[in-house]
Amino acid sequence: MIVWEYRVRPEETTAFLRAYGPEGSWAQLFRRASGFVGTELWQDERDKLRYVTVDRWTSAAAYEDFQWHHQDAYEALDRTCAGFFEVERRIGVFQVGS
Repeated sequence: MIVWEYRVRPEETTAFLRAYGPEGSWAQLFRRASGFVGTELWQDERDKLRYVTVDRWTSAAAYEDFQWHHQDAYEALDRTCAGFFEVERRIGVFQVGS
């Protein structure tokens, strides 16, 4: 599970939601790879411009394989979406605890 935090520009909220939602541009790109489970988009209840995405993969290896095979498309979409937010921070990569 990979978790990202965003502080969205107010005027870009609609575009951000289209790109980062469960059926958005990022999820569509991720679906090109085996091992992608799904994307969740969470909005902070107090700060409506703060969001967290949770991208679920079957394993770290599945995500690494996706990165290897789809690097150009990933970078192109990343450039397209860069203006949607003021802050983008990778919170971390998580796995089921034992």
